[in-house]
Amino acid sequence: MRIGLLQCDDVAPELRERHGNYPAMFERLFTAVDPTVEFRVWRCLDGELPDDPDAVDAWLTTGSRFGVNDGLAWVEDLCGFVRRLWAADKPLVGICFGHQLIAKALGGKVVKSERGWGVGMSFNRVSGRTAWMAPWQEGLDLVVSHQDQVVAPPPDARVLAGSDFCPVYLMQVGECFLGVQGHPEFAKPYSADLMALRRDQVGPQRVREGLASLQAPVDDALMARWILAFMRRARVETVAGDQPR
Repeated sequence: MRIGLLQCDDVAPELRERHGNYPAMFERLFTAVDPTVEFRVWRCLDGELPDDPDAVDAWLTTGSRFGVNDGLAWVEDLCGFVRRLWAADKPLVGICFGHQLIAKALGGKVVKSERGWGVGMSFNRVSGRTAWMAPWQEGLDLVVSHQDQVVAPPPDARVLAGSDFCPVYLMQVGECFLGVQGHPEFAKPYSADLMALRRDQVGPQRVREGLASLQAPVDDALMARWILAFMRRARVETVAGDQPR
């Protein structure tokens, strides 16, 4: 499996020495599940976009401190590439910002949540069951760090997991797109350091709650398995299916 990583941010310099940058986080996450996975990185935040949707087997979009509604030129260009992938039936998985990007690019709605920041662990109910959810379980608990949320999924979307805090947490769009609000690539120590760095933005009480939540088990390896299974299933269905849209 060759995955194209659409990088939309860098880890803050003061945290990078201890935790590495986002491509290293994703590589650690997925190679722990499947050592044969290979990554190729495009730095979309610097305006670097792929020329060919077929350059890799599947695509993955990282999180970002930027928002999909910030009006940034590179974000709009990336929305255009997402639509190209959609038209060509190419597998794409969006993480946090990437989840929101899929929604926006395909006609959904993303807003800054009135509930405030989501930090630390998020606890979600899995409301839909699909073939790539193996092993399946009733909950999906991942590290989060976000203010924006998808409030209206795009057409052809199916919400698969959510909570009272974030109803559209995991969604599948058609057969080839998947978005998740959580960060399976974030280790708990990085989450704690990121909360400390953003304490003034997030607020001391929310940080306190977020730090306490990190005592709970996290489903990072499970989500990595689900993502790889989704990508492989989507790729097979694309090859075996009809002509692209």
